[in-house]
Amino acid sequence: MIDLQEVFEIHQVLIHQFGGSDGVRDEGLLKSAIERPFSGFGETEFYKTPEEKAGAVLESIVKNHPFIDGNKRTGYVLMRLILMQFGKDIVATQDEKYNFVIEVAAGKIDIQEIVAWISKRVIDK
Repeated sequence: MIDLQEVFEIHQVLIHQFGGSDGVRDEGLLKSAIERPFSGFGETEFYKTPEEKAGAVLESIVKNHPFIDGNKRTGYVLMRLILMQFGKDIVATQDEKYNFVIEVAAGKIDIQEIVAWISKRVIDK
């Protein structure tokens, strides 16, 4: 799981490096977004695979906009960090990554399609 303080720091670095307004719009939405990949009921995990967990955090950050600015960038970085926690990463062109995140933000693809995109491009590190 990614710690809330780490997420704040990641967001600040991204805003500082690429521009935009710093700050959290809704801390509750942010906490929910970073907890979602590891949620479940009893012994049952809702998102069992690293790809599902990564897709869940990306979708939650990008669609719920917990930050004032930089939600797409932060969501993508958190997606990759979850994959890296499991020894995986994404191989895609900059255009593919950009178009993917824009489609998520526009609501053009659902969680199953997000996971499928990730699964097609994931590699073991």
